Amino acid sequence: MSNLLSDLLSTRDWLMADGATGTNLFNSGLPTGEAPELWNFDAPEKIRDLYRGSVDAGSDIILTNSFGGTANRLKLHGLQDRVHEVNARAAELARDVVSKAGRPVVVAGSMGPTGELLQPVGPLTFEEAVASFEAQARGLIAGGADVLWAETISSEEEMRAAAQAAANIGAPFCGTMSFDTAGRTMMGITPAMLSGIAAALPGSPVAFGANCGVGASDLLRTVLGITENAPGAVVVAKGNAGIPRYMDGHIHYNGTPELMADYAVLARDCGARIIGGCCGTTPAHLSAMRRALETVPPGPRPTLETIAGRLGGFSSASDGAGEAAPARERRRRRA
Repeated sequence: MSNLLSDLLSTRDWLMADGATGTNLFNSGLPTGEAPELWNFDAPEKIRDLYRGSVDAGSDIILTNSFGGTANRLKLHGLQDRVHEVNARAAELARDVVSKAGRPVVVAGSMGPTGELLQPVGPLTFEEAVASFEAQARGLIAGGADVLWAETISSEEEMRAAAQAAANIGAPFCGTMSFDTAGRTMMGITPAMLSGIAAALPGSPVAFGANCGVGASDLLRTVLGITENAPGAVVVAKGNAGIPRYMDGHIHYNGTPELMADYAVLARDCGARIIGGCCGTTPAHLSAMRRALETVPPGPRPTLETIAGRLGGFSSASDGAGEAAPARERRRRRA
């Protein structure tokens, strides 16, 4: 399937993705508890600023402000009847920004979890999940998204549902999971399992990998597991900017631009080809990451000890497959 993302990957060793959506919108004044997607209509210039910040910092891929854009999530804010409109608007604003970038920038339509558990664990059927993602996907593509991008997924069933929705409308697809529970996703998926899941997804994803999670060190440990089990795949690394701390009524992340620059080159050396940030990652972090990726020569595949020594210890001794690793100090884990 020909698409802008695949075209760029065919000519580049790595691409830089964007950073946080929520963090940057909260920094711009988004009230706690308000749906970020509402700002696509109520504060469109702030959404353009969000996208523009990533593009100006050097991102080759930006995700749309549509993470909670399924009817399942939008109903929490009374927006369940505006799925197509909400998602199309998110993509339209992104398309407007990248059209002025002066270089190719991929608009990736963000699709977060539905927020409901699929059968047999929960009430949502696979068919209902596919339909929910498909309605969102159609809005994103109509608004100008180049690729659909499921993120922060924890279950195999939900990843398959998102991929099926993309296949149903003939759209290219990427998917990332969040490995935030001792090296596994909340639903028990390991990095090695994701490699097998991705290989069997409908439509063959352009890229897959990990986002969010606990911190940069844990994210890279996950990426090592994915790349080991999926040689040759286009793997995504989108780690949080350090460890969250609750201060002054908001979550703040302690990762500096220098730390995220080091994370970016380590992610590349781990085998990731799409490298970005997640929670806490601002344009300042992205600028440092881009400079590092462009100026620091590739190095050897890092060991767990190298990652821990440069970025800090891991949040757990397990990587999801039982391998021990240097643990983060207790006081930092509680931060």
